[in-house]
Amino acid sequence: MPHYRRTWVPGGTYFFTVNLHDRRSDLLIREIALLRRVVAEVKKRHPFQIEAWVVLPEHMHCLWTLPPADCDYAKRWMVIKQLLCRGLPATDTSSALQPKRGRERGVWQRRYWEHLIRDEEDYRRHFDYIHINPVKHGWVPRGRDWPFSSFHRAVRSGIYSADWAGDVGVEVPGSEW
Repeated sequence: MPHYRRTWVPGGTYFFTVNLHDRRSDLLIREIALLRRVVAEVKKRHPFQIEAWVVLPEHMHCLWTLPPADCDYAKRWMVIKQLLCRGLPATDTSSALQPKRGRERGVWQRRYWEHLIRDEEDYRRHFDYIHINPVKHGWVPRGRDWPFSSFHRAVRSGIYSADWAGDVGVEVPGSEW
């Protein structure tokens, strides 16, 4: 088994990619209200600042900044994953919800990608990557068209214009392009 090395910096800003076990699932957007409640609950218990977040059907990317004396993002992800699983209907028969080992329901991939943000340029690249992701994956022609993203907050804050990355040449099935 590989030895995973994590970087633990109190007060650090981290980029995460978290995937569902079933990469064909739409669980994250289908259960977006539950995911939002779970994240709000975890933020109350274990504070962190959401810098950016995008939720796609089967994976999500986010940037978090932890409190100055805290570096335990792993606990936060563990609790988010657990609470979301507990909140799912027990009657759901999709393969992603079937028991795998013990009490595990097999919803999430066990690992996630984490990256410690090193500087402003690194932050900006990851911030932009998060917000272009629905376009990159062909879900929408423009970032502003994806409802499950902090893109809209970034526009309201003046970070982006509403047409940022509006036409990046990505063909979306069913669009007029």
